[in-house]
Amino acid sequence: MSKQVIGAGIRGANAVVDRVEGKINAAIEKYGKDQAVALPNTAYYLPVIYGITGIKVETLGDMLPIMEKCRQLLADVPVDNCWTPYLGPGLDSGMATLFAFDMEEALKYIGDDSHYLACKEDPEETDADIWLGAADDVILRKRGVEFVDGSAPGFAAVVGAASSPEAASAIAKELQEKSIYVFMASNNENGTSFAKQLHEANVQIGWNTRLVPYGFDHSAAIHAVGFAVRAALTFGGQTPGDFKGVLKYIQDRVFAFILALGPVCDEQYAAACGCINFGVPVIADTDFPEVLPTGICTYEHVVTNIPEAEIVTKGIEVRGLKITIAKIDIPMSYGPAFEGERIKKDAMHVELGGPKSFGFEFAYSKPLEEVEDG
Repeated sequence: MSKQVIGAGIRGANAVVDRVEGKINAAIEKYGKDQAVALPNTAYYLPVIYGITGIKVETLGDMLPIMEKCRQLLADVPVDNCWTPYLGPGLDSGMATLFAFDMEEALKYIGDDSHYLACKEDPEETDADIWLGAADDVILRKRGVEFVDGSAPGFAAVVGAASSPEAASAIAKELQEKSIYVFMASNNENGTSFAKQLHEANVQIGWNTRLVPYGFDHSAAIHAVGFAVRAALTFGGQTPGDFKGVLKYIQDRVFAFILALGPVCDEQYAAACGCINFGVPVIADTDFPEVLPTGICTYEHVVTNIPEAEIVTKGIEVRGLKITIAKIDIPMSYGPAFEGERIKKDAMHVELGGPKSFGFEFAYSKPLEEVEDG
């Protein structure tokens, strides 16, 4: 078991809870305890808190008992000469981090300060930014059913940034070809994010291409967890507050894994500890100690030092996903993730039909014995 990983997670969790507590107190001082808080167009309140505890957070005042619960879950920050912070305290501290992130993101929707494109499926060129924030219940019902019927095998939560926009594009395309959703949040130490890299590489992002830019901050990763929790409540028939049922459903039915690209900070370690509670493993391309024993995740919990070119394959393997893709000899990528892709005019070689030119379709028939399948 890695003292470095779990210790950093506990340290990060304490820092996150301290910061969010300060933001809640500042918001109460400005707006009052009765100020309503909610994610846009959802009946699931703050979904991670609601799913795990059953508590409905509807006002700023409702956040105070949750903050007390976070304090109860937090372990003490470990010291160098103490070798006791193992997985249990790390998981509890990680859950406290997720609760704090849930509240921190909700605070962004108070007033007119939110930079999220609420209730939109895709960012557009005319939008000021690319971040979509939390998915509303309309998107949940439309997209969540794909995780039930198998058309979406799972999702990869990508945090940090790849080594280059080209590398980011290659990782995203590989995940798309396997029909896996990509939930993007967080940034690296240089302020670069995976979603921004895709945007720079002119890759279309949004729900329609399964490349979902949640947010720039580390806390925005909670929207990926919230989506999984709401899927458990909506499609899995789980009861809010039955944390064992919710955690078990996500572990067994929502095949998710984290791709940590670039250096990992304490906050990201803390969030990773929280996600392990849900059976979600972490695969990183940087070198730090691993957490290999099984027990909560299907196989390993944290696997590190995986090259970018192999990280998608490793993530699928560690999560236990079985994906079979039929190879078709065509000069382009294909799959359900590309169905919603827009073709821009400057990418077209020729445009036939419509008001600018005449076009027609030509078809001819052959005897049945001469028809080749495919």
